[in-house]
Amino acid sequence: MKKHEEIDLSQARLYSVAERPSKVDQELMAGLGDGSVKGYFESLPKLLKAQDLNELISHIQAAIGNKKPLIVGLGGHVIKCGLAPLLIELIKKGHITCLASNGSVIIHEYELAMFGKTSEDVEVQLSDGSFGMALETNRDLGQVIKQAAAEGIGLGQAVGKFLSENAPYASNSLLATAYEHDLPFTVHVAVGTDIIHQSGYADGAAIGECSHRDFRIFCHQVSLLDGGGVYLNLGSAVILPEVFLKALTVSRNIKGRVQDFYTAVFDMNFHYRANENVVKRPVLNGGKGYYFIGHHEIMIPLLIQGIESR
Repeated sequence: MKKHEEIDLSQARLYSVAERPSKVDQELMAGLGDGSVKGYFESLPKLLKAQDLNELISHIQAAIGNKKPLIVGLGGHVIKCGLAPLLIELIKKGHITCLASNGSVIIHEYELAMFGKTSEDVEVQLSDGSFGMALETNRDLGQVIKQAAAEGIGLGQAVGKFLSENAPYASNSLLATAYEHDLPFTVHVAVGTDIIHQSGYADGAAIGECSHRDFRIFCHQVSLLDGGGVYLNLGSAVILPEVFLKALTVSRNIKGRVQDFYTAVFDMNFHYRANENVVKRPVLNGGKGYYFIGHHEIMIPLLIQGIESR
């Protein structure tokens, strides 16, 4: 039987490890730290996502110190995970300059602030058509939005005012706190995505008018990111990444230069739009984007502890 020809491995050219550039060395290794929060972050390995997290925290700290914007966008799950009190502390310290959300946030904020509870059992209530048909949530938010349209104010500001003045648990409301600190909180609604669009209390014209006003407010805030600002997208996979990209192009179209800023996504999964519209495309002209995957109830407190530890 004829044998097939083999390569002669003895002819391979070898080199010394000592002379080879390497990505990992002793200076990058993790440590135990000194038991403090600051020590924990300093003890992380200077590699991969641990390095990215420390980098992002440094950019946020620099933005705060240099009076640059820190804009926080969030989805409803962030509120349902009980994280509003942590963001409220950042508002009270003057660190956050603007918040933005999709429409689900005002629903969970309303129910938590007014009744101390939220998040129904969708599977059970969907089967009999009762999902999302809570009277108070539909009625009160519908009326607030109509009044906001009549007064010429944004959706976020209107709901924040209502909760600040009426809610028993307003102290734990992100919207109420933003209103009380005169902080822009913009709400970006896709009609048909929220339970308050399911009843006769919904006024499409009012919803559209107030949400578009919030878009214009958000565009102005995004225009201020130039030269070191930070935009965080916490848990919104579709709406806010799309809104942020449009707000950025409007800002550059009208204001001119908006670049050299930093963006980050914190979510439980990898999402195409969040990666393209927040992490990659906006910083092609300068800056850097980051993507962190993990449970909100762990990753967002970790981020905020890092910000506060330095």
